[in-house]
Amino acid sequence: MRYRREDSDGDYTFGRGDDTWLVNTPECVAQAVKTRFELWRGQWFLNVTEGTPYIQSVLGKQRSDVYILAVRERIQTTPGVSKIISFNTNNDGTTRRVTFTATIDTIYGETTVTSEA
Repeated sequence: MRYRREDSDGDYTFGRGDDTWLVNTPECVAQAVKTRFELWRGQWFLNVTEGTPYIQSVLGKQRSDVYILAVRERIQTTPGVSKIISFNTNNDGTTRRVTFTATIDTIYGETTVTSEA
């Protein structure tokens, strides 16, 4: 498995030789999960069924069990993920943000992924 490394601003890195890539590491799988979260369902013209169902299941007045299931499924179906060890959500009513934190077991080891919607 190979993913381009991102810098602290979330931009792809270039010109660092082999250090430009994440290869066969837990961080590589975490990058795959993060990338899959960034694609919203219905946004990719080649496959409108692919993506995280933010509009359909997460945002708005959705029940927490619905969006938790949708996000967990998105993580679990990411290549390289063996299982979800722990999964937590934090719904902040003031900022209207939901934060997802998952500790996952990958084919390369354990890592933690955090995303916000």
